[in-house]
Amino acid sequence: MAEPIVEGVERAGTSVAVERGSALEVFRIFLRLGLTSFGGPIAHLGYYCAEFVERRRWLDEHTYADIVALWQFLPGPTSSQTGITIGLMRAGFAGALAAWIGFTMPSAIAMILFGYGLTQFGDVSGAAWLHGLKIIAVAVVANAVWSMAKGLRPDGAGALRIWATVAVGAAILALAVPSAVGQVGAILAGGVAGWALLGMAETPRPHVSIAVHVPRAWSIAAALLFVGLLIGLPVLAAAVPAQPIQLFDSFYRSGSLVFGGGHVVLPLLQAEVVPPGWVSNDAFLAGYGAAQAVPGPLFTFAAYLGTVMQPQPNGVAGGLLCLVAIFLPSFLLLLGVLPFWDGLRRHAAAQSALRGVNAAVVGLLLAALYRPVWTSAIFAPQDFALGLVAFLLLSWWAVPPWLVVILGALAASAVAAVT
Repeated sequence: MAEPIVEGVERAGTSVAVERGSALEVFRIFLRLGLTSFGGPIAHLGYYCAEFVERRRWLDEHTYADIVALWQFLPGPTSSQTGITIGLMRAGFAGALAAWIGFTMPSAIAMILFGYGLTQFGDVSGAAWLHGLKIIAVAVVANAVWSMAKGLRPDGAGALRIWATVAVGAAILALAVPSAVGQVGAILAGGVAGWALLGMAETPRPHVSIAVHVPRAWSIAAALLFVGLLIGLPVLAAAVPAQPIQLFDSFYRSGSLVFGGGHVVLPLLQAEVVPPGWVSNDAFLAGYGAAQAVPGPLFTFAAYLGTVMQPQPNGVAGGLLCLVAIFLPSFLLLLGVLPFWDGLRRHAAAQSALRGVNAAVVGLLLAALYRPVWTSAIFAPQDFALGLVAFLLLSWWAVPPWLVVILGALAASAVAAVT
């Protein structure tokens, strides 16, 4: 299979070469993000925007928004899929794997270790420093919404009014229908509105091309394998009642059907592992609290569940099996969809629809800023004050996010100690 090639940035019919990087470079950057990206999937998109659009300029705002829009529309962990795509663009398939390993490994190791030390750690959901991390997540998401809104808004008062209306409408729909139906419905409605109403808006700034030279047969095979496993694994698990197959089926299905990222998959996993007695409800809730405290993707909660399983495989082997199963659909979707996405988004009608979809994505981020991010963190005036200071540091003083995270955890602990 050939490596994907990034052709360049189009300007006035020409192509400007984009510097390629190494898988090691991608791994190093995503490892740092995996160690410092607290706040959940929506916050991760803010970290990515700051790192790869504003700081390193690997992508422009519109290309980044198109990638986010694609993975918001499709099932799976949006932030991880976005990161894998960025790694693919930078260093080919080795870069995609490096991005996933670097971003996922720290939290996966932390969750496996927590599974082993569950009796010593106990439930951490009420820790003051954890509350501080949740407050910082409010600032991170607010900064992400602010940055994406500034970078994606169209020129012209009329187009801007329509764009803002689509964004607000998407936020209202997502809050009114807090499920995959509301999210996908908001994106579809945004695409229709963009196609119908924003077609005459100024063409977006140049895109970075994602020319993924994968044989069409490979892409079709990946898409068919995604659907085949989704349908075939339950049949196989019923015919061959082996625990590894049943485990793989449960976690693959969860990774395939969830929209909205980690916050959505956690209750879905509870329905998979608690009723059959694989994991006790107390152990699940303890891990749920720990999953909110670690950086990186919340999907690594699967590694914890595999570790604390009652039936075998459990321990490290069970954790790795569940981790691979829940992320495998993302890689299959990437191979099956991404080679066609770059060509599709270049058509005039698709660009008009994408303007509306990008406005809807900003609206979804705005809705997520309120629920669950704001509602799970801001309970008192001091919480709001700490969030404002964190937003100031991120937006106006350009303080590194990892440092803001540390300062927020320390400040919340100090406030708790004196109140």
